[in-house]
Amino acid sequence: MSVLDRFRLDGRVAIVTGASSGLGVAFAQALAEAGADVVLAARRADRLEQTAELVRAAGRRAVTVETDIADPEQAQRMVDVAVEQLGKVDVLINNAGIGTAVPATKETPDEFRRVIDINLNGSYWAAQAAGRVMQPGSSILNISSVLGLTTARLPQAAYASSKAAIIGLTRDLAQQWGARKGIRVNAIAPGFFETEMTDEYLPGYLDSMKPRIVLGRTGDPEEIAATAVWLVSEAAGYVTGQTIVVDGGLTIN
Repeated sequence: MSVLDRFRLDGRVAIVTGASSGLGVAFAQALAEAGADVVLAARRADRLEQTAELVRAAGRRAVTVETDIADPEQAQRMVDVAVEQLGKVDVLINNAGIGTAVPATKETPDEFRRVIDINLNGSYWAAQAAGRVMQPGSSILNISSVLGLTTARLPQAAYASSKAAIIGLTRDLAQQWGARKGIRVNAIAPGFFETEMTDEYLPGYLDSMKPRIVLGRTGDPEEIAATAVWLVSEAAGYVTGQTIVVDGGLTIN
């Protein structure tokens, strides 16, 4: 196998949560271009077909399934659909998530719990369901954030807590499932990428953060998608339990 062949995902079946917008779309398209068939999951089912068209344009099969991963039964159904329609699950990208910016003295219990329930608990339910059917050589990629490592001058206690917890979850699952199941588990901690989520920030916020970014710009979705393909492919076959920061140098500045 050549070096470039190790990055290929031919014959693999991948699930991408949060695949209706933002980085989820970029992940799904990149996986398809690398050769994987893709199961696309999100709460907004009407948006999933647009992502499915990108997967099919790359010559791969696409299956859409409306899913709220905060519900363990729906997370299990997502995996069941993947197995029923595409035969197996080799890759899971736990991308679904929400963010809030509420001052800590004003955030309600329901607001805080909802972020944790989707970002952390949902990632666990999805990984748990996938881990039950994955074979040796499979890979799970959790999406954390640089806000799990640093601050961004916004009141984001719930979001930052959930993304920091993802890093711990990644380490633990990697340890549990490495030698015993042959499943690798890693995480990506993205910096600032212009997505639907960042569109909700205050005007000028992203520009105000650029002085902290060593490369002086926000990231392109294709750049982080390429990192994802590497981590779930055989090219990263000896990498597990790690959180790879993709932030243009924000966390070193």
